[in-house]
Amino acid sequence: MTFHRIPGPRSAVLESAGALVAAVVIVGCASSDGGSADTTSVATDASEATSTSTAPPETAPPTVASTIAPTTTEEPVTLSIPAPEASTVAELLALDRPVTLAHAGGDFDGPHSTLFAFTEAVIAGIDALEMDVRLSSDGVLMVHHDETVDRTTEASGRVDEFTAEELAALDNAYWFSGDTWVDKSLPDASYIYRGVRSGQQSAPDGYSADDFAIATFREVAERFPEHVLDVEIKIPDDPDGEPDLDAATKIAQALAVEIAELNRTDSVIAVSFADEALAAFRTFSPDVATSPGTDTLTAWYAGAEHEFAPQDVVFQAPPFFDGLEVLTAETIDRARADGFGIWAWMDDSAQETAEFYRELIARGIDGIIASRNSEAVAALTPTE
Repeated sequence: MTFHRIPGPRSAVLESAGALVAAVVIVGCASSDGGSADTTSVATDASEATSTSTAPPETAPPTVASTIAPTTTEEPVTLSIPAPEASTVAELLALDRPVTLAHAGGDFDGPHSTLFAFTEAVIAGIDALEMDVRLSSDGVLMVHHDETVDRTTEASGRVDEFTAEELAALDNAYWFSGDTWVDKSLPDASYIYRGVRSGQQSAPDGYSADDFAIATFREVAERFPEHVLDVEIKIPDDPDGEPDLDAATKIAQALAVEIAELNRTDSVIAVSFADEALAAFRTFSPDVATSPGTDTLTAWYAGAEHEFAPQDVVFQAPPFFDGLEVLTAETIDRARADGFGIWAWMDDSAQETAEFYRELIARGIDGIIASRNSEAVAALTPTE
């Protein structure tokens, strides 16, 4: 496979060494929920670090089949999934316009990382889907951002403490209220899709209870065979709260196996905060596109010695971090001169507007990883 980077005749010098500090956070796409990021996702990961994880229930939860919402006599609604303009990473990078990616399916519009949210995103006209992957206790690659299931489901505990079947039985829309951040103090009626997974309320037209579960990567990839998938390899914590790179390598290997089995080599781009996980992934999947890791991008910002992998095709970065502006016009020009485009993920919920997306596009950003699908699509529409 040949990797194509964006040609860039322009060159520029980075405006200030102050942006160097922010390079620590520019890899991957941490949740913009509540204005935080991954190693960068302060609100999410801090809450997880202080939560008490509990082991999976001794009694296995209901099977997927038993949680399907009751059928009705009405004519079922069939959803029409539009074909994307680009079906491979190379085609996506070659589009003569900025591209849109749904962050976790557009997690301010729909329940985080559910098949329902991903489906609504492509119906809205999103170009590609962004997601995070972890392993279940029995080694199944699951689409889930957090270390635990606490923020999105009715249960508590680390993802890697549950089997895939146990994870699939959980209600992944349990705490979704349509707000930008999980607020567990609202009246029960505020959680608009709570109970769809368990059959306590009917699924929206065209959907089933399964669409509100924690999905496997295979389920997402098979549901959207023509859409590019931007996949972040998560870094689990070890018992001491430190990054477990061995566990991340296992996730990278599992992702590589799935991509090969699903014949998705040309339509997946892998990203991670850990250069080590990406290095392992490239060994397992030498023909799959990647984004550079944190250490590589930090060196690039500093002008220090660094080396991009041949598979690296695009940077993924936030607009700001810790009060420092990362995506300056100079930074974008420099990346383009080096043959890379930049996809921006938001580090604050206030940025999730068409107006702010347009501002980034005006600076030369090549992609918007958005939590608001309709706002991202609107940002590509010229204003009068």
